[in-house]
Amino acid sequence: GVEVGPQPQGVARADVLDKMRKIVKRGLDFVQLFNEGKEFPPCTIEVFKIMEKVDYPRNKNGEIIAIIHPKLQDQDWQPLKNGDPLFLTLDGKVIPYQGNCTVYPTFINEAAYYEKKQAFVKTEKIKLTAKHLRSSVA
Repeated sequence: GVEVGPQPQGVARADVLDKMRKIVKRGLDFVQLFNEGKEFPPCTIEVFKIMEKVDYPRNKNGEIIAIIHPKLQDQDWQPLKNGDPLFLTLDGKVIPYQGNCTVYPTFINEAAYYEKKQAFVKTEKIKLTAKHLRSSVA
């Protein structure tokens, strides 16, 4: 499957649809070239690995007591460093990110995840290396 986003539920965006088409086309091109016996050289790619899901701050009754800070909103895949604003309490207090490494939040403040108690997902940027690849059936 291919998921391209983030985008709001029930919204069809031309730019996101175009990205999805390009990804699917490149995937199909790869399959065709692989099946034709093309050899692919070793490569390295940066990816984002999920570390953990982060909930909104809540009171003892389980009610949300802070929202995503405006400086974090719409910053999916951007670095979040120790001390950066994370949440804003309903009375205006900033809750900063407290971590020992830079993370890359995604799915920030997505409506579909409120009921799952998820404010965003923390990811880390890592590099994956692939050896050369060639179909054994040529």
